[in-house]
Amino acid sequence: MSMPESAGIPAFDAASILDRLRTLREADAPTHGGHVLSYVYDSGSAALDELAAEAIRIMQPVNGLDPTAFPSVAAMERELVGFAREVFAADAEGREEIAGTVTTGGTESCLLAVKAARDSWRGDGAPRLLAPSTVHAAFHKAAEYFGLALDLVPVEPDGSLRADRLIERLGDDVALVVVSAPSYPFAALDPVAEVAAACAGRGIACHVDACIGGWVLPWWGGEVPAWDFRVPGVTSLSADLHKFGYAPKGASVLLHRGRDRQRAQYFATTSWPGYPVVNPTMLGSRSAGPLAAAWSIIQALGADGLADLARSCRRATDALIELVGSIEGLRVVGSPTGPLFAVAADDARLPERQVDPHHWADQVRVHGWLLQLQPGFVQADGTRLPHTTHLTVTPVTERVLPELGAALVRAAEEVRGVPAVDPEQVLRSLPPELSAGVLGSEGAAQLDSATAWQLLNAIGLAPGSDGTALPERMAPFLALVEALPHPLTERLLTELLARLVEP
Repeated sequence: MSMPESAGIPAFDAASILDRLRTLREADAPTHGGHVLSYVYDSGSAALDELAAEAIRIMQPVNGLDPTAFPSVAAMERELVGFAREVFAADAEGREEIAGTVTTGGTESCLLAVKAARDSWRGDGAPRLLAPSTVHAAFHKAAEYFGLALDLVPVEPDGSLRADRLIERLGDDVALVVVSAPSYPFAALDPVAEVAAACAGRGIACHVDACIGGWVLPWWGGEVPAWDFRVPGVTSLSADLHKFGYAPKGASVLLHRGRDRQRAQYFATTSWPGYPVVNPTMLGSRSAGPLAAAWSIIQALGADGLADLARSCRRATDALIELVGSIEGLRVVGSPTGPLFAVAADDARLPERQVDPHHWADQVRVHGWLLQLQPGFVQADGTRLPHTTHLTVTPVTERVLPELGAALVRAAEEVRGVPAVDPEQVLRSLPPELSAGVLGSEGAAQLDSATAWQLLNAIGLAPGSDGTALPERMAPFLALVEALPHPLTERLLTELLARLVEP
């Protein structure tokens, strides 16, 4: 179909453009059907998908910058924040003072929580952000962006946080403490009540990062300890609508206990000759599409619908945890809370009966399912958290449990006894001039693009000219991520992603 020229716009062939777009999408991981157990949150409802798509189309031309010009933006945000307050502050003292914002995602919610805490802090010197080592990477970004010292408290080998280890590091220089409900790497629910009580006693802000758990934990089961605004001392909370609220990317909610604290996240200026600028979020102009999609889905589901979907997630999660526990050589890490968990090698087994989780994930991918590899991590006290494979479970997972379970079992049988990748062996395969001249250099983080590209090619991670041809087996790369200095791997990953989108 060709479109006629109008108002100076040249004629174009819409059908061929959209066909090209569909072709590009064919290379993507599947976003529906439950074959990707990370990144996407599939409710399993085509009707919800269509509702969200139509909502985005209706709001496509609207600019969320100014809700006085577009009052629909204010109305939808007001109703979403109101619903979030009902869910996360039911029976909470002072709930009418809880104020909130719809943001473009969890990272922005986390950034704004840190910004508000920093600007509300009344201490001297450099402020500190105190959190477990399992806190989401978004808080690393926030500390870097807003000039806070990031103080990470080591967790136990199963990913759980001992409250006393964090509480003993409280001080007048702490602008914000962050705990997770639950943490992403191991699905450990941090001891929110104990930490928040200690923070309240010191007058320190306490943020609950419920970006992944917020819209599912309220209906997970009565054994979950209180973690939201029902807990005195919790001053802010983030929860992503585009995760278990099943909205398209990107939509999240950030709530603060107290209007004055919430206002600290705003940016406002009249110190220029243009229009007054007042931004509640990091963005100025922003699409109203994700907001409308999230609002529409919450209108459709309500608390009862979210509860039904949470129960589906619970059934599927319980089934998968039981299945993994029955696979010789693998173990579930810790006591996960919510629809996610991590899998490690079972060290209690003899090496020839163990299953390396990274080889397992790579082999599961051969059978058509995408799991997420996580590197091991050495904490500040020298303790090592194991390298694992992460699974996030959504409602659609329950429908594909037989096929998924068979793939998980079969893949484990195919790689049982294969030892984990030795990163030293991978390093020895690199050209001597690179391994000696760069890998041992203190200036590794300052690599120029050409040298970083050389290294990526030597490792076998350089994409093709069309952005494809990345290795199918990621276990060797994750071994390098774990073994190499963090500044070096961060620089290489930066180069990799930059090259993927270069013309």
